[in-house]
Amino acid sequence: MKFAIVTHVIHKQETHLLYAYEPYVKEMNIWFKFVNDVRIVAPVLYEKHSSIESNYISKNIVIDKIPSIDALNFLNKIKSFIKSPVIFFKIFKSMLWADHIHLRCPGNIGLLGCLVQLFFPNTPKTVKYAGNWDPNSKQPFSYRLQKWILSNTLLTRNCKVLVYGEWKNQTKNIIPFFTASYHKNEIIPIPNKKLSSVINFIFVGTFSQGKQPLLSVKLIEKLLQENYNVQLDMYGEGEEFKKIKAYVCQKNLEGSVFLHGNQSKEVVKEAYQKSHFLIFVSKSEGWPKVVAEAMFWGCLPISSKVSCVESMLGNGSRGTVIAPNANSDEIVQIIKGYIEKEDAYQKQILNAKKWSQQYTLEVFEHKIKKLLLDE
Repeated sequence: MKFAIVTHVIHKQETHLLYAYEPYVKEMNIWFKFVNDVRIVAPVLYEKHSSIESNYISKNIVIDKIPSIDALNFLNKIKSFIKSPVIFFKIFKSMLWADHIHLRCPGNIGLLGCLVQLFFPNTPKTVKYAGNWDPNSKQPFSYRLQKWILSNTLLTRNCKVLVYGEWKNQTKNIIPFFTASYHKNEIIPIPNKKLSSVINFIFVGTFSQGKQPLLSVKLIEKLLQENYNVQLDMYGEGEEFKKIKAYVCQKNLEGSVFLHGNQSKEVVKEAYQKSHFLIFVSKSEGWPKVVAEAMFWGCLPISSKVSCVESMLGNGSRGTVIAPNANSDEIVQIIKGYIEKEDAYQKQILNAKKWSQQYTLEVFEHKIKKLLLDE
């Protein structure tokens, strides 16, 4: 099978190896187990990869380099318009070559892929829509356009669109899906985490305004002011990192809030295992991988009501769902409730582990194999 991928994910070429964002590469390496040749249409940089990037395992990969595009300002919109015909042609060429087309959406490259695939109604396709599929959420026009094209079975034919969560009134080609991080043999017993000693909190994700890392710090600050013995470990980097670091120093929180930057999967996994709560109040998500990972290791999520989070947390039976605009005072009251009723905390931890540990990489691989081979 000749397998073509169209994606906005930045790739990095180092000698004969091709690197990209690790969770994406880890997933694609599973898809590659069931195909013979791969052609990737994606932006490429010739520089050293970072600690959160890894390389593809397959050797039968050809990369079709395209420029990255965005619409962040008027000048970039003009540049993107000029670059689009070249990108359109390269996507068309890869789809003409392919036995199976795989699109990664949403994104500007994904939008062009959605348009080009209209010319290939007979070629089998899969689309991984990694954003928020919630029909009622407010989203950019380009995202809504992609969702409309992909949902229209007259325009998008012979295609399975993989989305996060189950939503009402969807067309027959929309398939609820998930993302896995761990193997079945990684599951180990986790001792009960008591709330009577140090209470460990964790934040994992990009330090961006949308992920609200400062909210996690302010939560710890308030709990310390009320004489609770708490600690926050933060993993990730981004535009807000310096701001968070300055706030921690200004408020003398260095003994309770620890900024670890980007770390390996193993380091973060160990951090989940010792943490009591994940604080993840994001304003926009697809499949919030860190929420599923935290649950896998008995770390209870307090997370915002976006995308499929409410379903993941069992409407509050596997953690607490809060509004994206919730403040630290509201979260403090939630934590106090768990401390006062620790039996409820322990029950939700068990529910969270049981739910998340269903979704192992072995199950994920079986689902992908079925998608590709049952065409």
